[in-house]
Amino acid sequence: MSVCMLCPRRCGANREVRPGYCGADGIVRVARAAPHAWEEPFLSGTRGSGAVFFSGCQLKCVYCQNREISHGGAGKPLTVRQLADVFLSLQAKRVHNINLVTPDPYFPQVAEALRTAKADGLRLPVVCNCSGYETVEMLRSVEGLVDIYLPDFKYLSPLTAKKYSAAPDYPAVAKAAIAEMVRQQPTLRRNRQGILQTGVVVRHLLLPGQVSDAKRVIAYLHTTYGDQIWLSIMRQYTPFRPVAYPELDRTVTEEEYDELVGFAVKLGVRHAFVQEGSAASESFLPPFDGEGV
Repeated sequence: MSVCMLCPRRCGANREVRPGYCGADGIVRVARAAPHAWEEPFLSGTRGSGAVFFSGCQLKCVYCQNREISHGGAGKPLTVRQLADVFLSLQAKRVHNINLVTPDPYFPQVAEALRTAKADGLRLPVVCNCSGYETVEMLRSVEGLVDIYLPDFKYLSPLTAKKYSAAPDYPAVAKAAIAEMVRQQPTLRRNRQGILQTGVVVRHLLLPGQVSDAKRVIAYLHTTYGDQIWLSIMRQYTPFRPVAYPELDRTVTEEEYDELVGFAVKLGVRHAFVQEGSAASESFLPPFDGEGV
């Protein structure tokens, strides 16, 4: 934590003294740890995914729906031992998996907590629910500890990535990161109840007016990985006012989403989740009230 180079920002902050670009200091902070029913069906199942929401994020997208925690500072500070106990407590609630939501600022501590919890009886699959903006080195540091990778692939256009996430290198970084995730977990495997045990599921959130770039994302993923991965094509974008860019001050239209899904079908995509039209009007955000920590 003294010279932080964990993420692609490589800000070099001494997080023992001040927060890094991600907004996180050297102490793990968790805003919520509880069963979560709003993930893809083969992750949520009937008992929910054991979602652990970490504070801080290296992207800070202008449209972030988790902005309450993404800027860091929110949440309860935990030691590695306490974090391991959170994982074990979720397992006792009979969730289907341990779902690490944006764990990136704390990968070293999370890895140690997972090793501790596994030594103490953690048996559930571990999901790394992340932005796709991760270094290969950081991902390799958790190899063997993560069973399922659930990254975003937000943009293929560097200009769009720069505009909305201040990260023009996002497309290149995400390509390398997802390749590493697939290398680690190349096989989609489900148990008898249909719950995912290993593999990679890539999410893409369609933004207003971004159908063209979204098609390029879907085409890249399908051409590169085919049926080796699942896609999750999401339409739940909801503007949070004030909106930084006027073109983002609306939900995705039915025509935009249908065009993207139709493109995926024509491309030959067979393994994908889609969302109903009500998704943009529903709240997928739990209260970040410290439950479970």
